[in-house]
Amino acid sequence: MPARTQDRPTEVTAAGIARLAGVGRAAVSNWRRRHADFPKPVGGTETSPAFALRDIEQWLRDQGKLAEVPLRERVWQQLVGHPAGAAAALRQAGAVLLLAHDRPAAWQQLRAAADDAELTGVLPAVLDAVLAARLGPGHPVRGLTREALAPSAALVRATGDLAAADGAAAAYDFLLGRHLDANPRQYTLTPPGPAALMAELAAVAGPSGTVLDPACGAGALLAAARERTAEESDGGERDAGERDAGESDAGESDAPVTLYGQEADADLAALTALRLALGVPDAQVRVRAADTLRADAFPDLAADAVLVHPPFNERNWGHDELAYDPRWEYGFPARTESELAWVQHALARLREGGTAVLLMPPAAASRRSGRRIRADLLRRGALRAVIALPAGAAPPNGVPLHLWVLRKPGTTPPAPQLLVVDAAGPATGAPAGRDKPDWQTVRTTAVEAWRTFDRDGGIEEQPGVRRSLAAIDLLDDDVDLAPARHLPPPAAAGGPAELARIRERLTTTLARTTALTPRPDGGAAGPARWPLTTVGELARSGALVLRAGGAGTAPAGGAAPAVLTDHDVIGGDAPSGTLPEAPASGPAEEPVLLQAGDVVVPVLGGGAVARVTDDSTAGAALGRNLTLLRPDPAALDPWFLAGFLRGTANNRQASSYASTATRLDVRRLQLPRLPLADQRRYGQRFRDLAAFEGALRLTARLGEQLVQGLHDGLTDGSVTPD
Repeated sequence: MPARTQDRPTEVTAAGIARLAGVGRAAVSNWRRRHADFPKPVGGTETSPAFALRDIEQWLRDQGKLAEVPLRERVWQQLVGHPAGAAAALRQAGAVLLLAHDRPAAWQQLRAAADDAELTGVLPAVLDAVLAARLGPGHPVRGLTREALAPSAALVRATGDLAAADGAAAAYDFLLGRHLDANPRQYTLTPPGPAALMAELAAVAGPSGTVLDPACGAGALLAAARERTAEESDGGERDAGERDAGESDAGESDAPVTLYGQEADADLAALTALRLALGVPDAQVRVRAADTLRADAFPDLAADAVLVHPPFNERNWGHDELAYDPRWEYGFPARTESELAWVQHALARLREGGTAVLLMPPAAASRRSGRRIRADLLRRGALRAVIALPAGAAPPNGVPLHLWVLRKPGTTPPAPQLLVVDAAGPATGAPAGRDKPDWQTVRTTAVEAWRTFDRDGGIEEQPGVRRSLAAIDLLDDDVDLAPARHLPPPAAAGGPAELARIRERLTTTLARTTALTPRPDGGAAGPARWPLTTVGELARSGALVLRAGGAGTAPAGGAAPAVLTDHDVIGGDAPSGTLPEAPASGPAEEPVLLQAGDVVVPVLGGGAVARVTDDSTAGAALGRNLTLLRPDPAALDPWFLAGFLRGTANNRQASSYASTATRLDVRRLQLPRLPLADQRRYGQRFRDLAAFEGALRLTARLGEQLVQGLHDGLTDGSVTPD
């Protein structure tokens, strides 16, 4: 049986072939139909066949479509096509990368001296020693036996090559990141913004702290906590350097920070342990695989900080078997209050005075079934702050989540006060509606409020943003802790003077809209019978360049361009997205940057939309679900191109219908073959229509502001009925 498994080839899907060759999946389908020598499927299904990777590589080289498979892509395809599955292969690759990172000389000697059979035979013992040294006894990286590694010799060697090319940590970040991206429904990830904010609120000081995440997932919170302690340590070293040479640092410890994590998914626990061991090599990493509430792996831990993004709305969290658990110091949670079980677990694992920060669903602040536990948390001074975040900050993205900041009471607990902050509302300056939250504004609002409150025991009230409340004022029948319900509203739209300015702008814009209203004159007897061409044909002839969006990362420590998203294009807004950060030790991936005169088309659910970029948008990066068309100005007028792409019939014939969305095949969009002079005539008309459309959008927004401002002014008394 092991021999047959070892002989099974690494498989690759049509999507993987497209990535290897740098083409779309449609091109792969065309190759299969047009070339009789295209490799035959070796697995998969009729609708999603799989091919032998080595056969595909050879065919692509023979056809001149691939000079050499990129190393990252080769490792990834070997990983996803591994007979044991992607997660098991990623465990093996991660363990090899850790060996190459921690003991590079031993890895090079072992690799050079052994053939494939000897390499996979010797590796298990070597890997076990490295993993035990870095992750401690009981670590979750299992299954690295001789039999499991037997089919993996090619993957092991290619992984070592990738470590030499990119660095072990960057190589693992790439592989794990792609694995998580490829399985979005399987994993709930904490985005970098909320993770950094939670670490900052916890304020783990010094290099020798202990941090626990009992629902660690992919390890984002633990990595953010280590980054935070490193920043504080660097600041401390700079301060020490400024002191006199004779001064000492007595009492400071050189012990490294220790990161404790627990995750119920055994595969994810193993991958996270490897990620932390490679990504934060100066920290001690202790990750365990088990259900935290039922089988706590660290029952005697007294951590400096606990950070948790717990699973929400769990009914099967152990309510029946954990009724007498000593962790329920503030009350036994109801079956529907799994989040309050996580809150009390976090407090139970803190030292006195330690801080816990939990990402919570908003319902946990107001459900009647949890009011007694919330009341006791307030009375004893354990719950210190509730901070409302904007929708979209973290999954589930449609819900405006809360952060709960808790402090384990000591012998002299503080006066029971609660800080409430609404970092999601318009009073903070963060944009509302469909726009993405301004995360820097959110972070500044939350951190400044918490630090002032924590230092002074109270805070100056800011309407609509923050307030300090006495616990006694909250101990009613509901014990409702939702910040918005306890904050006085901000002044209505700046008062009557601001409303008058909005009215003046609306009047001016309405007048401009009237002037721009197009006249439907000059009609023809019937539809024109132009000779047509397609975007795909124009791209092949060189009349335009076609690029897909979504690639690119922000350079480490450098300025990154804003990202034009599909929502920005559909709504006519300025670029609002941000590029993901590049791996700390890896190169940044170049995004597609816009130029004035480019035509941008949403490909997913946008309807008949096309946008010509101007100087204000030039330099932004092209976002996901967008296609860029860059016309040759000597052959195509961009406004002519964009205008005809917006035709309803044109979009209908170029669209494919899926179960949940319409996807546009931009290459199938048609436009007439016209001389450049005629194109410019049409282009000017389409440009006028775009100006009219923009004026209508502005009119709608100003009207909404005026109506809401008048409602607010009348209801708070700043505007009178007269």
